[in-house]
Amino acid sequence: MNQPYYIKSSCSIKNSQVSLNGSIVFKNETDSFSEFIKAAYKQQNTNYPKFFKMDNLSKLAFLTADILLKNENLNPEETNDIAMVFSNKASSLDTDRKHQDSIQNKENYYPSPAIFVYTLPNICIGEISIKYKLYSENSFFIFNGFNASHLCSYTKSLISSNKATQVLCGWVEFDDEDNYEAFIYLVAKEGTIKHSEEDILTLYNS
Repeated sequence: MNQPYYIKSSCSIKNSQVSLNGSIVFKNETDSFSEFIKAAYKQQNTNYPKFFKMDNLSKLAFLTADILLKNENLNPEETNDIAMVFSNKASSLDTDRKHQDSIQNKENYYPSPAIFVYTLPNICIGEISIKYKLYSENSFFIFNGFNASHLCSYTKSLISSNKATQVLCGWVEFDDEDNYEAFIYLVAKEGTIKHSEEDILTLYNS
């Protein structure tokens, strides 16, 4: 008999609002992602100075995960056996553009190491891992769209093979200031919402 797995909690950021387990916990109507994410960081009492040095994709992923994990009362001082499986469509395109602009600027040519370090999408996983000491498996996949089937099957494989006791899954997309969204959820052996493709899609689209 296959062991069922469950979605313990979920958090999303899109359309200038933050939702935790289906309830809006912060909303700030603004045209600027930069202004919105700073306001959300402050309102959620996130204490992580390095946040302001991150690129936009990492800020989006980090804050979404931080809100969810704080709600789970996860102790950041202890090593936590949680794997991460993230994905998106644009990879690190927003940061890649900024890096390319710095290379093409003939009058002020100097590629910034602070920008270059974020030209891989999986760097956002590292930022979350550092704060919450998540040293288990982690992967970042690129798909044409949200892939519930992959998240479901890959997560099942990680837990059933004892590579992790829980898995933080998600879709974290940042293309530009007007095109961003994050949907992150935590999977475990116990919970109320079954971790199935149908239920994942229902949460994602809600």
